[in-house]
Amino acid sequence: MGRAAEILNVTPAFLRSLGAAKLIEPLRSEGGHRRFSRYQLRLAARARELVDAGTQLEAACRIIILEDQLAEALRINEELRQREELRQRH
Repeated sequence: MGRAAEILNVTPAFLRSLGAAKLIEPLRSEGGHRRFSRYQLRLAARARELVDAGTQLEAACRIIILEDQLAEALRINEELRQREELRQRH
């Protein structure tokens, strides 16, 4: 956790608060240390941006979840559009 906090220039308490808010749930090593994925670090960095801009933590987490859902929906929509284009060509 210390290394992740250092990379993001946040406190370990901030990362724990993101876990408490259910934005990120890092895996644990055999020794019990939190292990963050690159994706979780990106989410934490985005949370920091929003909080630094004055957004409350809970609201920032909800915004990030909605942004992530929108990105996934757009990806699926594009995939379906491409499939439809291929189907129409054949």
